[in-house]
Amino acid sequence: MKDIYIKDVKELKSFDKIDLTFMIMKKLYRDGIKTVAIIGDKSGDLKTSIEDPENVLKVGDVLKVKTAPSNILEIKRFEKVKSFSMDDFLPHVEKKIEDIMKELDEMSQAEFKSKEAIALNDYFFNNKEFLDKFKKGIGGVSQHHNYIGGLAEHTLNVMYIAKMLAYRYNARNKEIAILAAKLHDIGKTVEYFVDGPFSFTLEGEMEGHIVIGVQMVDEAFKAQSDLYNEDFKARIKGCIVQHHGKLEYGSPKKPNTEEAHIVNLADQADAFLNKITQIKKGAEPNTWSDYDRRIEGKIYI
Repeated sequence: MKDIYIKDVKELKSFDKIDLTFMIMKKLYRDGIKTVAIIGDKSGDLKTSIEDPENVLKVGDVLKVKTAPSNILEIKRFEKVKSFSMDDFLPHVEKKIEDIMKELDEMSQAEFKSKEAIALNDYFFNNKEFLDKFKKGIGGVSQHHNYIGGLAEHTLNVMYIAKMLAYRYNARNKEIAILAAKLHDIGKTVEYFVDGPFSFTLEGEMEGHIVIGVQMVDEAFKAQSDLYNEDFKARIKGCIVQHHGKLEYGSPKKPNTEEAHIVNLADQADAFLNKITQIKKGAEPNTWSDYDRRIEGKIYI
């Protein structure tokens, strides 16, 4: 385990020297013999300049340096670390992932009663390979739920909000709304690389999680082609296609069913409030946050 994290360095006022270990999360540019990069660990990140005459540093490298708060932004010597635990460098969801998965399963058992809904849910969530990716998944590289387990946490929240809206407003297709909420972001298990600094996979860059998710659901339908009726398939796929809501938000279509609107509203609410939760961390009550692009403003905390 690491002894000191970047968050600790930011908070400490003064001391002599420390051994700091961090990962290169992103290379920004070269400045003469220096590499300017974003470095980080599971506690946070910061921008720094590293003397690297041979330009040997790569994203994902773990470095050990001797430094002090006064010169953390300018690193003159480093040592590459070959043996390390990835858990020290990538942020994780605060709640236990198995507790999240248990809640997802309990809600699914309570709400999914039709043979179509049960089969589609089981196709994914009884598949160990999919589950392993899902539990490690992130909600985004830099937006909401950008930590290991964030995808599962976001999915649970969207499912919960969709259930509340479906029952409160007596939606005609409650089961489809809740199931689509659970499946709306399954494409993110393929869209993102999570075994190092978070980034997009080639497929993620080329197609995005909405297209990938629809393809995954189509494969499930084809696996039991005699089971699913056309209305069920169209409504589930419509919710996934339309869950971003607006064309300018990357949605191929605007919502045009009741259940698609429910999934879109639930998705927006959780993503937005998760961002506010992140903004609040470490902030003093009764102060203004900095401007945040995601929420298009600042908030009084």
